[in-house]
Order: sequence, then structure tokens, then C-alpha cells
Amino acid sequence: MIDTSDIDTGSLEELMKEYQEVEARLYDPDVQKDAGQARKLGRRYAELGRIKAAYEAFAAIKENLDAALELADEDESFAAEAKSLQGDLEEASNKLKEVLAPRDPDDARDVILEIKAGAGGEESALFAADLMRMYMRYAERKGWQIQLLGSTQSDLGGIKDAQVALKAKGNPTPEDGVWAQMKYEGGVHRVQRVPVTESSGRIHTSAAGVLVMPEAEETGDIEINPNEIRIEVFRSSGPGGQSVNTTDSAVRITHEPTGIVVSMQNEKSQIQNRAAAMRVLRSRLLAEEQAKRAAEEAETRQSQVRTVDRSERIRTYNFPENRIVDHRTGYKAYNLDSVLDGDLQPVIDSAIAMDESQRLAASTQSHPTDD
Repeated sequence: MIDTSDIDTGSLEELMKEYQEVEARLYDPDVQKDAGQARKLGRRYAELGRIKAAYEAFAAIKENLDAALELADEDESFAAEAKSLQGDLEEASNKLKEVLAPRDPDDARDVILEIKAGAGGEESALFAADLMRMYMRYAERKGWQIQLLGSTQSDLGGIKDAQVALKAKGNPTPEDGVWAQMKYEGGVHRVQRVPVTESSGRIHTSAAGVLVMPEAEETGDIEINPNEIRIEVFRSSGPGGQSVNTTDSAVRITHEPTGIVVSMQNEKSQIQNRAAAMRVLRSRLLAEEQAKRAAEEAETRQSQVRTVDRSERIRTYNFPENRIVDHRTGYKAYNLDSVLDGDLQPVIDSAIAMDESQRLAASTQSHPTDD
């Protein structure tokens, strides 16, 4: 007989009650007037919807199994049905435990991605451009909206730094959220290849850094005191330092308490560049807040896949062997060309699988079953 004693039906009933409350609030005209609140409620509704579906499936199978067991002594056909239903109940029980295991509360959020060239000069900038293209192709495959917020090009057409917003359509379930997929990409990405600037054909190693941040809501997530930011305007410049605009439209915002600096110059309008810079600043501050919280909670649960150390080398891209290796999960494949063209899901799935196994193990340890 399947042991389901570790499933707290009382807590599940409370979650079902919350589902109904959230559903009712989503129909409230006052809520719909507040886009930020509506998005948050929409994300919670999608999360609770997964739990509701898993719980209802579990409850229905359990009810049928109980009935079959009760009638099994009188009719052998019910005994056979009960045996089949026990397998179904185990599967439904595991699914329910999976959706109930504590998730990252930001999984359904959208993301701002920052890519920066690192050690390696022009070769690093060219690799950073390859990474940006890879993420954009991956986002296209996922059906996400892509918005290039800002970028600075190198002399050879690489990327010194870039900021890209990735946004899901509608209210995705947590496991399908942009953050749920992209949060494992933060860290140092190393490339091994013959640089276009190298005439002797030697393989060089260089790197680029990726920072992934859940996008902060304009209101509610992070409050920025206007007296704590310094805003400067300057003339946009392109590769080699040449001016690409005749007006002071570029914007640099410094958050004085943290020292975080964000510069934007892609748009011709100072107002648009300022809005984009504030958008990135809010998300950076939210990421800083989360990093502190993660460090404080490290003893409770620390993911070996997504750490708060942004200097961690997470992946190597070896062009001569067409090989990609994820150093955290042990994933290795010889289809680097496809990965760089956006076929990134298997690599990400290896990180998700490792993280989820740790999450489920932590949940089991915190709710042990009675012997």
C-alpha cells in the first residue's frame, strides 16, 4: 500500500482556499487597474493552479482506490483495478510532492540579462556577442519577447556590455517562467578557440560574464529614494569612441548607497535612456537584496547550481572540439554549434534537474515520514 501520510491535506485545503481568493481578486476592477498587483496575483494564481490540478488528480485516484479495495473481497476484478490504481496513486503522489516542494518565489518573473566582456580583449567581446545571440535565439524558441535595453560595441563588432530584457507572454506557471529557466546562466562563461585576431592559429582562452536578474516591478519591489541617486547626461559614443549622437542623450545613474552604476545610450531620447537605466537599476538592487537573503539562508538551503558568487566559472565552450561542458552539473555534449544557435534547453534542463533534486531532498528532510 502506498504511504501518503506525509501529504498534509489540511495545508492543501488552505491552499485551495487561497486559490479561490486569488481568483476572486483577479476579477476585481480595482486590482486590474494596478498592473503590478495584477501581475503578482496572476503569477500566484498560476502557481496555485498547478497545485490544485495535482491535488485534484491525487484525491480522485485515492478515492477510486479506496472504493476498489473495499470491494476487492467480493469481486476479483476490483482487486486487479486496485493494483493498477496503486501505481497511479504513487505517480500522482510524487507529482503532488513535487509541486508542493518550496520553489523560488521569483520563478515566474521576467528577466534582465547583462552580458559583459571579460579577460581576452576583442576576442572576449566577440564571444560576449555570441552569447547574446545564443540567448536571443533561445528566447525566440521559447516565444518570449526580447528587448535590447542597451549595448556598447567593440571595434570589431563584438559586445563590451549589453542589457537585454526577456519577457514571457501572459502569466506562465512558475516552472515555465523566464527566471525559472534563465537563473542558472549567471557566472563566468569560458571560451576556447582560435581568435579572429590571431594569425598563428593558436587556441586562446577568454571569458565573458553573465548576470541574470529577475526584473523588478516599477512599484512595490524596490523603492529608490530620489535623493540617493546621481544622474549624469553625456553624449553617446560608438566603437573607437566616436560620437554617435549630437545631443547629450546618454544617461548614467549612480545609486550612492550601493555604488551601483548603470549607463544607457542606445535610445536617441534622454527620457528613454533614463527609463531603461532605472529599469536595470531596480533589478540590480532586487538582485542584491536576493543575494543577501540567499547568503543568510545558505545553511537552510544552498543550491550548488545557482550560487551568489558571480565570479564562478560555470561553463566552457570549446570550438575546436565543438564541445560544451557545464562544470556544475557535469553536462557535456558535442553540439556547440547548435547550442550557440539557441538549442540551449538540454543544458538548462541539466541545471534544473540538479536543483530540483536538491529541493526535493531538502523538502523530504524537513518533513520526514514516520516509520
